[in-house]
Amino acid sequence: MFLKLVFLWVLGISSGIMVSAGVFTVLFVVGLVPRFAGRTNTAKYEIFYEECLIAGSVLGTLLSVFPINGHIGASKLMNTALPVFTGIFAGIFVGCLSIALAEVLDGLPVFARRIKLKIGVSTAVAAIAFGKLAGSLFYFLKDFYIGI
Repeated sequence: MFLKLVFLWVLGISSGIMVSAGVFTVLFVVGLVPRFAGRTNTAKYEIFYEECLIAGSVLGTLLSVFPINGHIGASKLMNTALPVFTGIFAGIFVGCLSIALAEVLDGLPVFARRIKLKIGVSTAVAAIAFGKLAGSLFYFLKDFYIGI
């Protein structure tokens, strides 16, 4: 029983590290934060944007692992406003990320060249896609989203 728990713990931590490394790699390879700072002429706040991105990721992770149950505030407005703001900011993030993912296609050949991968690039891309599909199906079919 103890070895099973240790195995699950190591598997969970490893999976979490891989997912977060992948997300942050996409964000930094695409240059999402510097590009937005440049487009909005707010380059002097770029460090602040990056800190907010990291703080939001940590807060989102904590809230998904330890969900808040019950009433958040005394007023019904607070219980309605928090999900609305969360939805707006999550939508903005997903929208920016989906637009930026188109540019990752330019980064994949660079990555393949750096690791000297000459044969099997299409297999690697297909494996990533099928892994993402399998993870998403497992997530939704096992109702893991209900705890969020």
